[in-house]
Amino acid sequence: MPLEQTWRWFGPNDPVSLSDIRQAGATGIVTALHHIPNGQVWEVSEILKRKEEIENAGLTWSVVESVPVHEAIKTRTGNFETYIANYQQSLINLGKCGIDTVCYNFMPVLDWTRTDLNAPMKDGSTGLRFDATQFAAFDLYLLKREAAQEAYSDDEKAKAKSWLDNASEDAVNLLVRNIIAGLPGSEESFTIEEFRKVLDTYKNVGDLELRTHLYQFIQAIGPVAEQSGIRLAIHPDDPPYPILGLPRVVSTESDALRLLEAYNHEGNGICFCTGSYGVRADNDLAGMVSRLGSRIHFIHLRATSREADGSFYEADHLDGDVDMYSVMKALIEEQRKRKGSGRTDLRMPFRPDHGHRMLDDLSATKRTNPGYTAIGRLRGLAELRGLEMGIERSLE
Repeated sequence: MPLEQTWRWFGPNDPVSLSDIRQAGATGIVTALHHIPNGQVWEVSEILKRKEEIENAGLTWSVVESVPVHEAIKTRTGNFETYIANYQQSLINLGKCGIDTVCYNFMPVLDWTRTDLNAPMKDGSTGLRFDATQFAAFDLYLLKREAAQEAYSDDEKAKAKSWLDNASEDAVNLLVRNIIAGLPGSEESFTIEEFRKVLDTYKNVGDLELRTHLYQFIQAIGPVAEQSGIRLAIHPDDPPYPILGLPRVVSTESDALRLLEAYNHEGNGICFCTGSYGVRADNDLAGMVSRLGSRIHFIHLRATSREADGSFYEADHLDGDVDMYSVMKALIEEQRKRKGSGRTDLRMPFRPDHGHRMLDDLSATKRTNPGYTAIGRLRGLAELRGLEMGIERSLE
């Protein structure tokens, strides 16, 4: 059987409709109740309302992405115990409604971070980019984080200052907005003053503390998810290295293994995002599927291209530094292992991620979500679907 083809949908206000998604060939929807504030319980009535809307369009609510983890849980301050209890109840309610896969992340303060949402590509399309020099300029000279001066080399500081000195006011404002104003699927948005205050809440939370808090969290919600018939899938850090002095604890295979061992049950798993893990050259993606495959509950297939200074951009799905052929082959082999061992979770939902803005999605009058345009993801899904079929036929 093929892997389940899914599509991220941001709810009724998404410019890409459920009808569009069905025409793209996806059968599963990946979505969340974005209108519910972080930390509040997802009530059964709200879940069923969204589920019914999806099913009326001839689709299935395949994966929740995400039930946001409140910042108080990550720092274990304030009412964190209440927020954990609310998270547990949300999982119970999702299970009652027949939703069996929940993706989440444990990135401090910011979700996925980019400096440019419309970086020009060679073919005339645009895509998402993380520029290390521009990010350093933001950190050093716009945010003016206290510890930033020690975080960068003299050469990096000089390049950042040069960029800032030559950038227009509009370019500077756009950079700030791109980083902290909130991207599609992100959990928070801030002004720069608010952002400084939120960063201060992590002054006493380093790598060890954040790891400990993550493992305590999974130990608290893991048994509830298991009893509710839900598989948990943690998304890796994006970018997969520390930024703004904030620790990152789900960036490597070793990080993933430590989390899986912290609550060693089949339902405690990972979202295997080839783009995020692929930004690090030390992550062997196909090898990770082979070694961690039994605990992969959700898959993001996208390709990133790395640059020497830590910058990267979203490449075409079959391009960049991700060997998508080897990854797809390893995923198909994992699915066959599951079938052979009698496992029932064979569908292994995947979605094309962070497509390019292209064709009429480039129109200035057309509303699109950065990284989540219809046509770019349609191209990605078509390419991935063809790749999967070709590999499947070759293995017969």
